[in-house]
Amino acid sequence: MPPSLLHTTVLTLLALVAFAGNSVLCRVALAHTAIDPASFSTIRLASGAVALWLIVHCRSGRTELSGTWSSAGALFTYAAAFSFAYATLSTGTGALLLFGAVQVTMMATGLWTGERMTAGQWTGFTLAVGGLVALLSPGLSSPPLGGSVLMLAAGVAWGIYSLRGRQLDDPAGATAGNFLRTLPLAGLLSMTTWSWVRMDGPGIAYAVLSGALASGVGYAVWYAALRGLTATRAATAQLTVPVLAALGGVAFLGEPMTLRLVTAASAILGGVALVLLGRSRTGWAAEVALRRHLSD
Repeated sequence: MPPSLLHTTVLTLLALVAFAGNSVLCRVALAHTAIDPASFSTIRLASGAVALWLIVHCRSGRTELSGTWSSAGALFTYAAAFSFAYATLSTGTGALLLFGAVQVTMMATGLWTGERMTAGQWTGFTLAVGGLVALLSPGLSSPPLGGSVLMLAAGVAWGIYSLRGRQLDDPAGATAGNFLRTLPLAGLLSMTTWSWVRMDGPGIAYAVLSGALASGVGYAVWYAALRGLTATRAATAQLTVPVLAALGGVAFLGEPMTLRLVTAASAILGGVALVLLGRSRTGWAAEVALRRHLSD
């Protein structure tokens, strides 16, 4: 029995808030507690692994988890770069750079593998890339270059991870397995940055909330919501994540909403929306053509 519209809507909203919450929790922890980025990443990944394992075990009784080391590598790269980037970036800017890099990576991969886009989709793609360039261009309100490069790297890594997981039959189990596989890598990161390790109670608490709640439970809720969403609707819904994160930064951290950020966000999100909507129409036309062919 397919999920109801209300059920899907509630799950989708909860998942999107959780995704935005990752940005807010990380920024709050690094800006207002003593925890360092490497420790935040390690605790986040460990608590996420535990939460996802418990969810999978409670749902199916299984103790074995799937996943691959290559996907775990991409997941670890995303989590580590994400944490180090938020040491200098504001919440909204970081989320926008992350989201923009994820979507551009997935679009570019589609083009590389032979996917074709309409003129309107090319316009959207160009607009999205232009928005990223405008956000990073030198100026008084441009974000720090080091943090920006790290967040773009995090977005590329998450885009790769997402592409690798598109055809999974057991996304929750695979994600749990991948989180577990990141722990040796996270431990190695903590060892190499040992002289900079700092932790306190609030920082640890934020990292656990980010890993167990915003990541572990958030991903599980998102996978449940996907059963009632088309691919285009799911992608379009994620357009709200940078906006929610920016609002969270304003509400909880007192961060300013600059004109540069608003302009770049409009270009990036609008461009991605053009590509997604064009892709939706293209898919609909292809389906109609196939049905006509089969009926002849």
